[in-house]
Amino acid sequence: MQKDALNNVRITDEQVLMTPEQLKAAFPLSLAQEAQIAQSRGIISDIIAGRDPRLLVVCGPCSIHDPETALEYARRFKALAAEVSDSLYLVMRVYFEKPRTTVGWKGLINDPHMDGSFDVEAGLKIARQLLVELVNMGLPLATKRWIRTARNTWAICLAGRR
Repeated sequence: MQKDALNNVRITDEQVLMTPEQLKAAFPLSLAQEAQIAQSRGIISDIIAGRDPRLLVVCGPCSIHDPETALEYARRFKALAAEVSDSLYLVMRVYFEKPRTTVGWKGLINDPHMDGSFDVEAGLKIARQLLVELVNMGLPLATKRWIRTARNTWAICLAGRR
């Protein structure tokens, strides 16, 4: 039996993805945005350490599937955060995957067009662009976990992770 008859028999296509550095260069953060993220991380650290009396609240959608809907949610979230800022520090949860889903849609990164095309590079671009837009709105962001292929792409945009 030939070796080729055993290896990669179910591989139909390969696609080289952008590196995290290329993705960050395509959708960069400004120095002001980086300072805002650092400030948010400091506030979160102060709350956890008891130096800030507010309650830390991380909430948001299970998995973002539509950037426009996420931006609308973020606008409302920001308004609420301002209303309760004396007693609560609201951090928007952003998540782009559905790792426990075995049947069906696997998340924005894996299938951004929701059509089974699995255009992962487009999903990474959409996710990174959305993160930058949310940071630009002045929101602190957190995620549940980072996938290994994307952690270098998201980490700088986030105030925290679970």
